[in-house]
Amino acid sequence: MGLLDRILRVIRANLNDLVGKAEDPEKILEQVVLEMQDELIQMRQAVAQAIATHKRTERQAAQAEATAAEWYRRAELALQKGEEPLAREALSRRKSYTETAEAMKAQLGQQATVVEQLKQNMRKLESKIYEAKTKKDLYIARARSAKATQQINDILGKVGSGSALEAFERMEEKVFQLEAQADAAAELSGSSLEGRIAALGQADEIDDELAEMKLRLVEGTSTGQLLGSEDTSRSPAQGVNPSS
Repeated sequence: MGLLDRILRVIRANLNDLVGKAEDPEKILEQVVLEMQDELIQMRQAVAQAIATHKRTERQAAQAEATAAEWYRRAELALQKGEEPLAREALSRRKSYTETAEAMKAQLGQQATVVEQLKQNMRKLESKIYEAKTKKDLYIARARSAKATQQINDILGKVGSGSALEAFERMEEKVFQLEAQADAAAELSGSSLEGRIAALGQADEIDDELAEMKLRLVEGTSTGQLLGSEDTSRSPAQGVNPSS
């Protein structure tokens, strides 16, 4: 368990260091997962080595037991042949191999515990890596979404302020001004045309009034002349009557 804790502490330290440098979250997460996978490879190698050591110790223990048994048979044979000193030497050799086998059996128990602990740590790390990969994809998606949102906000911020917006507003005001000028020109043009048409109507009225005036003058003259002739024809009679 201590090895796994050390690995996780190293990973967290590396992650904090990368975050502190304000690097790309996507790259950070990818790097962390790669480091965890490298640690898993090393742990698998350690488990494989521990298993190999355990098996080698088993073979050595079995071989020591077999050798001890062989020396025991040799001691029996020597004793049967009356070679008691030789039998004693064989038993001494047997005892040495028996002690070696017993020591190796004790190591086998310790090694089995280590192997099992390493396997548990390896399974935990595999689970952590699976969890990290799942969260990595989620965090990468969230980081990309946040980055896209930030880019949009930056664009909107640039559009909402500065020379770009001022230029846009100037062009908008220019368009309004051009439209107002066009409307004024159209209004003036229409007023001039209406005035000319109205003037034509007034000219016709004046001509009609002038013609009527001429007619009245002609009629007035004719009436005046007629009245003058009548006065002349009556004047002698009027002149005789007073004198008579």
